[in-house]
Amino acid sequence: MSQSPLYKLKEIASILRSPHGCAWDKAQTSDTLKPYLIEEAYEVYQAIENENNENLKEELGDLLYQIYAHAQLASERNMFDIDDVANGIIEKLIRRHPHVFGTDTVKDKYEVIDRWEKIKKKEKQNGQSLLSGVPTHLPALLKAYRVQQKVSRVGFDWERVQDVVAKLNEEVNEFKDALQNNQDNREALKEEIGDILFTIVNISRHVEVNPEEALQHTVSKFIKRFQHIEKRLQEMNKDITQTSLQELDELWEESKKI
Repeated sequence: MSQSPLYKLKEIASILRSPHGCAWDKAQTSDTLKPYLIEEAYEVYQAIENENNENLKEELGDLLYQIYAHAQLASERNMFDIDDVANGIIEKLIRRHPHVFGTDTVKDKYEVIDRWEKIKKKEKQNGQSLLSGVPTHLPALLKAYRVQQKVSRVGFDWERVQDVVAKLNEEVNEFKDALQNNQDNREALKEEIGDILFTIVNISRHVEVNPEEALQHTVSKFIKRFQHIEKRLQEMNKDITQTSLQELDELWEESKKI
């Protein structure tokens, strides 16, 4: 019987780290591989955004190898191996889906989420904070979103999105006051801007829009429109730094029609 592709990948991860393996791979540690793990995850994200299935397959493979590489490093220190990683997630998924693998019943996805959080809480009955599972290094918008999601599941939440919008108006007014009365105090301004962003994330969550994805979309839209301006100025043989703001605005409005 031929080896499964996953077993072959495990063998390759081991060979690359062996005495006769690759000098670069042998020099790596879990710490030095961290940036590649993040980079590969973002490349998977980009492939999904681009709806490119072939690229997605390739990028998922690159991300999968990162998991195998970290497991190989752990195996060399007699901590765990890739089979332990797989068994761990298998046990967790079965344990947290009693409505699928057991006899529990649920009405909808919201009850599934509620049950999931309750099961997690039972698993971690050692005084850990509800928020201890939120990764420290998540992008700030996504981190705020996850924090708010978690506390909302225990009832710490606004009842209506309209109330959060009112809170946003309050935070904007506080920023205006800080800007008018304390413009040179960067720490005060930073705090007020943080409060505004946190409240906007809360509004996003209430209307079931991921704020990270929303901002990514807006940034991509801005880039596309600005690149249109650059292209048009190039066609007109004009230097952008010597172009009036009025003309730039006209080209910006033109870009919206494309």
